[in-house]
Amino acid sequence: MGYTKEQLLAQLKELQINFSQYEHPVILTVEEGEKYVGNLGGGLSKNLFLKDKKHRFYIVSALVNTKVDIKVLSQRLGLGKGGLRMAPAEALTEMLQVPLGCVTPFAVVNDSARDVVLLLDQGFKTHEFCFFHPLANDMTISLNAHDLDKFLKSIGKDPSYVDFEAIPVVSKDQPPDLAALVPSSSIVVPHQSEMQPSSQVPADGNHASVENKSQIVSEQVFKPSISKKVTKEKPVNNGHSSNSFADVGPLVEEILHKASDLLLSEIKEDTIKQHGEHLGTVVSDNLRKVLVSDLKNLAMIFKNSAYTEGFHAGIHHQSKHL
Repeated sequence: MGYTKEQLLAQLKELQINFSQYEHPVILTVEEGEKYVGNLGGGLSKNLFLKDKKHRFYIVSALVNTKVDIKVLSQRLGLGKGGLRMAPAEALTEMLQVPLGCVTPFAVVNDSARDVVLLLDQGFKTHEFCFFHPLANDMTISLNAHDLDKFLKSIGKDPSYVDFEAIPVVSKDQPPDLAALVPSSSIVVPHQSEMQPSSQVPADGNHASVENKSQIVSEQVFKPSISKKVTKEKPVNNGHSSNSFADVGPLVEEILHKASDLLLSEIKEDTIKQHGEHLGTVVSDNLRKVLVSDLKNLAMIFKNSAYTEGFHAGIHHQSKHL
């Protein structure tokens, strides 16, 4: 059982960290979050949960307007252009112990996420306060970067701030600038052999040390010299295609279950009498309101999976002609 929202908020108060909290309906995307806190002047965050080929996991937490190029970030970590991909949904629940749409820097509080690498946007430091979900997406809290650092250090996690928009040269004479942040060993996830990579919706939304060598540089802001082009490296042909289609079955079942429950709740004798011949329109409108965010989420999962598959297919095709 992972940390709850209430436990996290209690811990922040115990640390005497100043924060404001805003309750709202469950939201799954940054766009939805903008409706509730976008007018408050702080920095909205987007969060990605990623993995590499050696089953090492990463949370990337950045301002919503910061461009995060996963291929460039992969190279900067020394993982090659295709080194990072979206983490599987199973890892989200088993490791971070949060549901879809709840990935945030606070997820490192759980012991199961002790080896997950947390990369923070240096842009957080330029805002008076920034917004994050407190392990649940029915609430958003705001706090400044200094207090976020205070929380992370309290659980033994030194903060690592990165200039995500930098494009440094990576070459024999200039090694990847973020390589020291990559842990040396893979992370064992329950039922890992059965997991299929899937994608998540970035939303507002891991605890413990990354390795001694990482801690030495962890509080620096990584902003290397900029180059117009990342050094080209030859892709590796591994002889097989990617297998990273998202397993959306459980999500579809959940949506259908929710639709069935709602439909049954609407088709009652008093409801029929109240709306009469307009019942169909009323039921249709209510279904639309409840299910629109879930269906958008499902569409985004397919979109992200298609992008991932297309990227790996392109790399595989390119490697045959090099």
